Amino acid sequence: MVRKKCKKLMNDQNFEEENFMDFFGVLTMLGGLALFLYGMETMGNGLEKLSGGRLERILEKLTSNPIKAVLLGAGVTAVIQSSSATTVMVVGFVNSGIMKLTQAVGIIMGANIGTTVTSWLLSLTGIESGNFFVRLLKPTSFSPVLALIGVCFIMFSKKEKKKDAGTIMIGFAILMTGMETMSGAVKPLANVPEFTGILTMFSNPLLGMIAGAVLTALIQSSSASVGILQALCATGAVNFGTALPIIMGQNIGTCVTAMLSGIGASKNARRAALVHLYFNIIGTVIFMIVFYTINAVVHFSFLDTAANAMGIAVIHSSFNIAATILLLPFGNGLVKLACLTIPDEQKKEVPVAEQEKSAFRLLDPRFLDTPGFAVEQCRQTTIQMAKLAKECFFTSVELLKEFSEEKAERVEALENLVDRYEDELGTYMVKLGGKNLSRNDSHTVSLLLHCIGDFERISDHGMNLKDSAKEMHEKEMHFSSKADKELEIFLDAVKEILDMSIDAFETNNTDEASKVEPLEEVVDDINTVVKANHIKRLQKGKCTIEQGFVLSDISMNLERVSDHCSNIAISVIEIERDGFDAHGYLENLKRDGDPQFAAMVEQYRDKYALPV
Repeated sequence: MVRKKCKKLMNDQNFEEENFMDFFGVLTMLGGLALFLYGMETMGNGLEKLSGGRLERILEKLTSNPIKAVLLGAGVTAVIQSSSATTVMVVGFVNSGIMKLTQAVGIIMGANIGTTVTSWLLSLTGIESGNFFVRLLKPTSFSPVLALIGVCFIMFSKKEKKKDAGTIMIGFAILMTGMETMSGAVKPLANVPEFTGILTMFSNPLLGMIAGAVLTALIQSSSASVGILQALCATGAVNFGTALPIIMGQNIGTCVTAMLSGIGASKNARRAALVHLYFNIIGTVIFMIVFYTINAVVHFSFLDTAANAMGIAVIHSSFNIAATILLLPFGNGLVKLACLTIPDEQKKEVPVAEQEKSAFRLLDPRFLDTPGFAVEQCRQTTIQMAKLAKECFFTSVELLKEFSEEKAERVEALENLVDRYEDELGTYMVKLGGKNLSRNDSHTVSLLLHCIGDFERISDHGMNLKDSAKEMHEKEMHFSSKADKELEIFLDAVKEILDMSIDAFETNNTDEASKVEPLEEVVDDINTVVKANHIKRLQKGKCTIEQGFVLSDISMNLERVSDHCSNIAISVIEIERDGFDAHGYLENLKRDGDPQFAAMVEQYRDKYALPV
């Protein structure tokens, strides 16, 4: 009797310990999952920073050929390790008008192929061999070395690219550590009937697809969900019959991210997200119908065998490649289907407000998820702003020579648009400031923030010149021939300095920027002489006080434009030097008596010498 009680007590204790082991095994699995997802995110961010938006710019430009678009989509996704990121980027391109909907189809298909690279990397965890060189291929062998190198790069390297490379290495090491942890934690679960029962349930194709789609939609990464499935294969309880429909569902679930990014976007952007969805659904349905119809007759024996990480990678890649080959010729059909789902409305006259919005099409919020590319979009938009400010000023100069109501209205419209540019860019870059930017991108953002205010003020001065021109026109006011000649030289000098500063900004050319300050000094001298000559003419009765006020306003605005050009040039120079100290730069320049600077000043004095 006592023996029976002891035996029962021991059995109860063993059962309790097994339960504890199961519980802590689940905790370990969750910890491994957390490391896995964090490693994937870290590696992706590092790759994005290292690319500096260059990959996205390639996507933007090289999509004329469908096959080329597929290859590009696959290549970019393989590098940034996220088909969702690529697709969201494409939705942003279509929304901003950079890319046509037909061009987006190939990239979307290619992204599905590129995302399978992750599953192949993760399949390396299943390598088993006694051979030394073969074992080196296993991530557990080389990932600690990568992690150590990565830490050294981050801690000791001063170069931003090496730090980014270090982040990628650490991310990869964490990713593989998480994968190994998950695989090790789930192995004991093979003996848990409840766990194996759940997996068996997913062998039903419909339930398996739903499970795969839901999991991928929740974590918004097909690469991560495939990785989780590969880890579960370590239990030996997952056969290919269970894994296959889950993989199919994962391809559908990854569309959620693109669908969400399409909310509030243009019709074509939403259609691009639908193309992604339709491609995956149609490809999956065709595959499932054909495969299970053949299976009903032949019965594939491999479906009953235990799945492994390598087999998952093979299925994942094979399906996406086959679906792309099958549906690529029908890309236009997918576009038409998306257009039928979201039809065009009857064309209406586009309001002015909507027309203005198109000017800021490059500043799409979706690009904020890829900061390197978003910074480049800001730079391009600022260049547009600079050109508009220049046009505003040059048009106002034309008004001084010959007034026209049409040109005056053009100046007003340009000035208002430049104001909008400043608001839109400022708001967008504030959002961008919260992102993880590389050193070069941070420098670019600093430069843009310094310069947009100067461009806006240049357009304001153009507006002021327009007002002066209008006053002269209405009062039929004319300057003396000598004053006209002086003003013409003054205007030519300011036009050159504006051209030079905007060119230096656009090309980030410090050599060109260094030519601005010598001319600015000459412009200051011209302004002083023009005012002094006017006082002499006023004393001699050759001009009136009223003319003097107008001339003073014109001179002041021209000199201020020159000052803003100087600010822009100094920004280009100082940001390139990893600092910003305008006053310090000017003081050093003039204190040190740079002979090259002095020579350039003399050159410009000769070029813009006022008549005696």
